[in-house]
Amino acid sequence: MPFFSVVIPLYNKQNYITATLQSVLSQTFTDFEVVIINDVSTDESLKVATTVKDSRIRIINHEKNSGLSASRNTGIKNAHAEYVAFLDADDIWKPDFLKEIHNLIVNYPEADLFATKYEEIYPSNIAVIPSFSIGSGIIDNFFLRNLNKTIYCPSGLCVKKSTFDTIGLYDEKISMGEDVDFNIRAHLKYRMAYCNKPLIEYTMYSENQIMHSSLSGKTIVDHDYYEKANPGNKELKQYLDFHRYTMAKRYKLAGDMANYKKMVKAIHLDNLNYKQQILLYAPVFALKLIKMIKSKLIKKGINPTTY
Repeated sequence: MPFFSVVIPLYNKQNYITATLQSVLSQTFTDFEVVIINDVSTDESLKVATTVKDSRIRIINHEKNSGLSASRNTGIKNAHAEYVAFLDADDIWKPDFLKEIHNLIVNYPEADLFATKYEEIYPSNIAVIPSFSIGSGIIDNFFLRNLNKTIYCPSGLCVKKSTFDTIGLYDEKISMGEDVDFNIRAHLKYRMAYCNKPLIEYTMYSENQIMHSSLSGKTIVDHDYYEKANPGNKELKQYLDFHRYTMAKRYKLAGDMANYKKMVKAIHLDNLNYKQQILLYAPVFALKLIKMIKSKLIKKGINPTTY
């Protein structure tokens, strides 16, 4: 039995999947299997993936397109290892990623969740390392630590497989923010060990990325459910309000004022800093201007935030 099962959902990433797979096969820790879930790609992704030959690679084909959460769940169900590491098909692991995750597992047996820092890769290969500062070791309070950019990206997460028996799999009904939903369930119950080395190249813009797609018709996290289910959890409330804030801005930019108002109504403004409060109520033209300026700064390797 391998030590790690590496789960890679694959949907229309023909220009990325080879490099992604090569980054796994180049790991200095080599005791793993790779489970690719082809979610009925309509480009050459599957063909390209099959050209990478290694006995540790398995490919599972969905009969119908089912989405990212379903693909991850298929990978989890078919994983042979005790530890499941997730990697999106347009991201890259640096060679010591699995080695560092293995070190965390050995050194922090009280943890069931494991992750490392990452660097964001923008067009023209601009790399930006998030500015938050956090040491390696057990995360003392996940929700408070993530009132900034998330301290890990989806491709930096490894989970002890038995954890899913308790908290459940990814929610396949959610089509926007499934990672936030999973994080809430996971971190309410389990502890995370973290490595502060940026060991993932997290691609910020590529084809078919959910995080940049329209909110129209999307099902998002039920923030209200988690708030009502955990009364008195101030840290979780702050985390939920932070995500309400990010979604509210997106709804406003999309012209969906009904959902914008719904998000704003549930936010305790004390849980936002003054910059976030200003942006929450800023007119659309101002949000678009800020978005344009930020895009230009990113091209220079500068990524300003409201955190």
